[in-house]
Amino acid sequence: MTDSQSLSIGEVINLLRDDFPDVSVSKIRFLESQGLIDPGRSDSGYRQFDQEDLARLRFILQQQRDHFLPLKVIKSKLTLWERGEDLASRTAVPAPSLESKGEPLSRDDLLRRSGLSAAELDDLLDVGVVRSIGDPQVFAPETGIVATEAKRLMDQGLEARHLRAVRLSVDREADLLRQLAAPLLRANNPEARARALDLLELSGGSVQAMHRAMLEVELKQQVTS
Repeated sequence: MTDSQSLSIGEVINLLRDDFPDVSVSKIRFLESQGLIDPGRSDSGYRQFDQEDLARLRFILQQQRDHFLPLKVIKSKLTLWERGEDLASRTAVPAPSLESKGEPLSRDDLLRRSGLSAAELDDLLDVGVVRSIGDPQVFAPETGIVATEAKRLMDQGLEARHLRAVRLSVDREADLLRQLAAPLLRANNPEARARALDLLELSGGSVQAMHRAMLEVELKQQVTS
């Protein structure tokens, strides 16, 4: 690759920014540190990207944006991408994303989406199963799923106080992962926070998979014992 054919990291960002507004120098450097990209270097040590590097970056960023995949999963998919295999027909297990998935919900939105009565929602709020964000009448978009599933369980005969066990389990798991990412979060710089985000998403996916599998084993034992 000649210097005239190569792209600097700034030129790469300019080419990607329309489709991926959050792309940054620190993000590209982090992807390189994780072994997902390997740009060339000039004699003076500056990164040099070719068209294949650019296409590779587009693929990685698209997987993060459209499928909320952690880097470990994207890295495995890169092998298929390099072979030119069709990835559309392959389904990947989604990991939890820490990026916002929509607009915050009002109390009325939450009641309408979940089918909860006002009294049922108040009970869930009292025991902490449902939590507001800042304003007591505003909820994270993911809370719609929490409220909907809580309604289904309550219709099966459980009460809000019983569902507090789910909240306690989530709090313990979140605290565990918070400790894991604490050194990166304390660094308080954009690159460290980007690494912390990837670490939390990847670790969250692992905990979620463990939780699902362990619960399935326990439920099967209750049926067969």
